[in-house]
Amino acid sequence: MIDYEMLIREAVAARENSYSPYSRFMVGAALLCASGKIYKGCNIENVAYTPTNCAERTAFFCALAAGEREFTAIAIAGWGKNKDPGRTLPCGVCRQVMMEFCDPQTFLIIAAAGEKDYKTFYLQELLPEAFGAGCEEIV
Repeated sequence: MIDYEMLIREAVAARENSYSPYSRFMVGAALLCASGKIYKGCNIENVAYTPTNCAERTAFFCALAAGEREFTAIAIAGWGKNKDPGRTLPCGVCRQVMMEFCDPQTFLIIAAAGEKDYKTFYLQELLPEAFGAGCEEIV
């Protein structure tokens, strides 16, 4: 069973490390692995824009670099320019990274505006008719 509130708290904590001087849009993510470990990530911007990395990919890449290969859920916590919390969903690039490593029917995405204010989605809902490394045809 996933403790949504705990995972959201971890995402909120990760958000505090965001490097977002250009957009001022702070995002944190907490990735729950099948092993039970949680890897956190934040968005990291760059003035050239293309080298910018989203919080979700930062969390995934940290987990992958540590040897994790099975993932259960990710909580995402955004905070806009006016520091108003809102639900932040993963961008298309992040969704495709998730598709590379996750089962789209079981991997859960938690978009949080607060510990008790969140919405959940399965990856397949956010990336319908996707393709991934294990697919021989379009899912």
